[in-house]
Amino acid sequence: MNSNPPSNKKAFINGKVYTVNDKQSLAEAVLVEGNKIIFVGSTDEVKKMIDASTELIDLNGKLMLPGFIDDHVHFTSGGFYLQGIDLRPAKSTSEFKEILKKYAEKNKGKWITGGNWDHEAWEVKDLPIKEMIDEFTQKTLVFVDRFDGHMALANSYALKLAKITKETPSPEGGLIVKDPKTGEPTGILKDNAMQLIYSIIPSSTKEETYKAALTALNHAKEFGVTSVQDITYSQDLATYKRLEKEGKLNCRIYTRMAIANYKNLVKDKIHVGYGSEKLKLGSLKGFADGSLGSSTAWFFESYNQDTTTSGLAMDIVTDGNLRDWSIDADKNGLQLCVHAIGDKANNYMLNLYQEIIDKNPKWERRFRIEHAQHVRFEDIPRFAELGVIASVQPYHAIDDGVWAEKRIGPERIKYTYPFRTFLDNKVMLCFGSDWTVAPINPLLGIYAAVTRRTLDDKNPNGWIPEQKITVEEAIKAYTINNAYAAFEENVKGSIDVGKLADLVILNEDILTIDPVKIKDVKVDMTVFDGKVIYKR
Repeated sequence: MNSNPPSNKKAFINGKVYTVNDKQSLAEAVLVEGNKIIFVGSTDEVKKMIDASTELIDLNGKLMLPGFIDDHVHFTSGGFYLQGIDLRPAKSTSEFKEILKKYAEKNKGKWITGGNWDHEAWEVKDLPIKEMIDEFTQKTLVFVDRFDGHMALANSYALKLAKITKETPSPEGGLIVKDPKTGEPTGILKDNAMQLIYSIIPSSTKEETYKAALTALNHAKEFGVTSVQDITYSQDLATYKRLEKEGKLNCRIYTRMAIANYKNLVKDKIHVGYGSEKLKLGSLKGFADGSLGSSTAWFFESYNQDTTTSGLAMDIVTDGNLRDWSIDADKNGLQLCVHAIGDKANNYMLNLYQEIIDKNPKWERRFRIEHAQHVRFEDIPRFAELGVIASVQPYHAIDDGVWAEKRIGPERIKYTYPFRTFLDNKVMLCFGSDWTVAPINPLLGIYAAVTRRTLDDKNPNGWIPEQKITVEEAIKAYTINNAYAAFEENVKGSIDVGKLADLVILNEDILTIDPVKIKDVKVDMTVFDGKVIYKR
């Protein structure tokens, strides 16, 4: 008979443990029992607390951090993206066409969607037009989006099926781009205009969504991501519930449902904190404007590149619905997370949040502005005054930094991705990827925040270098700060006794290496809920 029955204890020893707890920031060892951390301290102390049945994992001096939390993802969409066409690698119009042509040949009769193209990476920075792809997609429906998700290219076949012609007016909060000479649609649809095509694309089946979610889960664990805060649709939620029931949900998901449907949550008496350790509800996502890359981010002044526009306020802003929904949702204990990129959109949201505070009963509401990308310096202290979380995506800074100045000029870029100024003004700064807009890998986000070296390598000392932050600050923005943003700082986000055993071990010490090398660091191990779910 075995005298040492299997134990549910794991001891991680001989490591460098960065706890993200300022009272005990460094340790050597962590003892886990079940899905909880029961001790943090020295290797000698842990060895006195274990027996032969304890699983012993020697870290050999490697760095352990709390499991990464990504505070802004499109998770199931990411799974679909991994399964479908990838236009992001295209560095020219010819490469864009060639990738699309080959994919169309292999997928005849199917809708081609997704793609994540970036015209700013091409030799010609003009937006693509339908004529570029019509020749080889005459019998294939195409609607491929720019990587920011705020505009997409349709071929002539798709435009015809959607009945979009030169006479079709642009919807409120959207734009059908038309040829200035002929008036014909170019194939580019922006923001709300994209819905004209999306409405005719068949919905994914339950099994397709399930497969996409599994693909996303398998991808996330390779990068040490143990929690995500997701923009969630009803079929996604049903899929996550199924995965949790089957024991396959190896990433905690904090859902954010569409604000337009907030009354469904109210009716079901759902509010902040509702759900299980692995799946939470109670948060809402809305949009105030578009994106910088699509020239639909909403600014006070017009774009330098196109002085005919200052961006687009979403239709729910102009018709008053965002205001009304937000006030009522807040009154019912639901968290508000609203996308705002341009300086006017951010100012609008701060004003709305102030109005809600003035109107509604006091509670721990933790407002969020998603992206908070271009914020006038005079508006930044208001984030702290109103308790608004700046939910930002650092990788966007080194991507947009390649071309942002030609969009908005040298003055406005000074308050673009103002991470250092946020922190100096005691604003709660939280990091995410916006996957699939950017890679889900948090180490790339940390690298971006710390170095601000743009993807074209033209800013070796950092783009707007005064906004760089430290590695420690960036780690906190990917762990404990994000736990706070989801009302979960007492159960995860740091390596502390009693917290969930979500951990990541890296192959290099990002606290001591040259920050430029952080982008090449790999995850050696991911621990979720006390179980090792990934080993490199």
